[in-house]
Amino acid sequence: GVAMAAMAAIPPQRYHYFLVLDFEATCDKPQIHPQEIIEFPILKLNGQTMEIESTFHMYVQPAVHPQLTPFCTELTGIIQGMVDGQPSLQQVLERVDEWMAKEGLLDPSVKSIFVTCGDWDLKVMLPGQCHYLGLPVADYFKQWINLKKAYSFAMGSWPKNGLLDMNKGLNLQHIGRPHSGIDDCKNIANIMKTLAHRGFIFKQTSKPF
Repeated sequence: GVAMAAMAAIPPQRYHYFLVLDFEATCDKPQIHPQEIIEFPILKLNGQTMEIESTFHMYVQPAVHPQLTPFCTELTGIIQGMVDGQPSLQQVLERVDEWMAKEGLLDPSVKSIFVTCGDWDLKVMLPGQCHYLGLPVADYFKQWINLKKAYSFAMGSWPKNGLLDMNKGLNLQHIGRPHSGIDDCKNIANIMKTLAHRGFIFKQTSKPF
């Protein structure tokens, strides 16, 4: 029937798991420097079902600009009390690695890749802050799928307004609050599931660096 056609089988993907990531960071107008990650969410998506199997979600205490600006709170919904007393980025990255290990994602026979809405998270934000803090960047953060590129390959148009345009183009309801990191991740996951059901196969979009 019609319902079955809408939910066509997901084609075999190149990865066992997709790790959906969307940082929120300190910000202001004009922009503050350095920006620091304040929300670190990851959704582990099963590559066969495109369903969420596990969630990592932590807030991060910024060190250089510990006070969030009103602009930042208005944009992200993150208030001061959500970051005060939270672990540092270094501590959160250690927790990410523990979570990756617990989820079996560090097993060399398990193929996984991060997925972000744009290249900023893993090309600019994380390596920039790690460089600033003198921290290494784990190899698993060094390749990713930019959902905007994947969507444009699948749909033939560039989503100028990111998640809002992709949800609109696929007739999907927007989940939660724009610029909440965890809600943005849920939207990315929903868009990926929808594209997969339309027969799309996700491929790495980042260039080695």
